[in-house]
Amino acid sequence: MAAALKRISLSQWIIIAMIAGFAVGWAFPDQAKHLQVVSTIFLRLIKCIIVPLIFSTLVVGIAGHADDMRAVGRLAFRSLIYFELVTTAAMFIGLGAANLIQPGKGVQLAPSADAVKQAASTQISFAGTMNHLAPESFFKSAAENDVLQVVVFAILFAVALARVKEKPRQTMLAFCESLSEVMFKFTGLVMSLAPFGVGAAVAYTVGSYGLDVLKHLFVLVLTLYGALIVFVLVVLVPVMRVMRIPVLAFFKTVREPALLAFSTASSEAALPDALRLMEQFGVPRRIVSFVLPTGYSFNLDGSTLYLAVASMFVAQAAGSHLTFQQQMWILFTLMLTSKGVAAVPRASIVILSATLTTFNLPLEGVAVILGVDAFLDMARTSINLVGNCLASAVMARWEGELKPGWMKKPAEFPSRETIYEKI
Repeated sequence: MAAALKRISLSQWIIIAMIAGFAVGWAFPDQAKHLQVVSTIFLRLIKCIIVPLIFSTLVVGIAGHADDMRAVGRLAFRSLIYFELVTTAAMFIGLGAANLIQPGKGVQLAPSADAVKQAASTQISFAGTMNHLAPESFFKSAAENDVLQVVVFAILFAVALARVKEKPRQTMLAFCESLSEVMFKFTGLVMSLAPFGVGAAVAYTVGSYGLDVLKHLFVLVLTLYGALIVFVLVVLVPVMRVMRIPVLAFFKTVREPALLAFSTASSEAALPDALRLMEQFGVPRRIVSFVLPTGYSFNLDGSTLYLAVASMFVAQAAGSHLTFQQQMWILFTLMLTSKGVAAVPRASIVILSATLTTFNLPLEGVAVILGVDAFLDMARTSINLVGNCLASAVMARWEGELKPGWMKKPAEFPSRETIYEKI
């Protein structure tokens, strides 16, 4: 019996925990609401990993290549081009799905809720987004887990470190290498608790909202999930084929963090494990530690697709017949406002509210969406993660640094010491 349990992988335990969570939440909804404390503890442990892990891996990845700073600038430029192309494709797929299925048709808009008013009161602007890039204090950004500001600080710190003389630079690099090694071990310890956190999170969600919440808005949920599947098949898989990235090996690699992101609806929860697994997949540490955190602000494939579907849903529910030109303007607005706002609480709802206000669409539609937002958030968060993991592999292939020999068997993955030697 014990031997059989040991053969069950972490991914399988997470799936078992999700099923158990659904069962507990459905059968004992009142008791399931008290399980939130378990998922909260797990998420807090995950969040405490993010800043030291991102900072140490970015500094080592950039400052460790002090002789080739042009490569860092080239990686950033190529990443932004890829991010824009893929997120634009996601928006058009979302727009097409919403126009084809028309999930908002026949939906009755309810009076505006307090959550909607709070979301609408948060202002999103290009100037505000650019100002948000500059960290006021590293420790404040670290305490708030503001990933984008931590990335900006780490990049500047690494560039400055690259200009320091040999001995002081090597001392700091050795410290950051040791820190990253410890944080990867820390991640492994915390991930062993993932089934408990996942099961509790699912049980709390089902117990709080119930399965009945899906009945009236089932078409919206189905539209989003279907559009995300189409996006994966029509965009992500062809990208893998073009860039010669093994499809099955990639999905097997991102399976665990994707399940974690889906069940907890938290990108932060899956980030440390995704960094570790993509490094094992063959993406150099300097690339994955830059592309993944940056992608969480500029490459939110699932969220941008969701925003396109949700905007059309509200317009249809309000009886507004938007012309093709008006829909293009909505997409253009979403394209601008959805960049760099990962640190805004419930960013997708905030951006959606701001867009609806801009085009004189009723905010009451957001109140309707909030009823199933927990289920929608699961799907878009998992696709955000998968899209960013693929982006790191694409950039590694584009840079000519993806190691195809590393992806054949898990036993052939290099040790972390080997990776450090390559860095």
